[in-house]
Amino acid sequence: MTTILEVKVVPNASRDEISGWLGDNLKLRVRAPPERGRANRAVIKLLSDELGIPARDITVIDGQTSPLKKIRFEGITGTRLRNMLPPSG
Repeated sequence: MTTILEVKVVPNASRDEISGWLGDNLKLRVRAPPERGRANRAVIKLLSDELGIPARDITVIDGQTSPLKKIRFEGITGTRLRNMLPPSG
């Protein structure tokens, strides 16, 4: 099973955190700068650490150079992933 999640990433933040929902996108803040894939790696680490999902099961599949990204999670249903995240709205 595979789940895709759309996120908005704010690089160069003061801390790494899941900020909540911005419409249908999950907003993430990472300390890493948006250069040479650092922010993307920080996003994967943040999601892995916060959700308890192995980093190898999380991939940025679209938006590598954009703040709007699509993240693929392997081995987790959309419902389970949503339940692990902060509530929307």
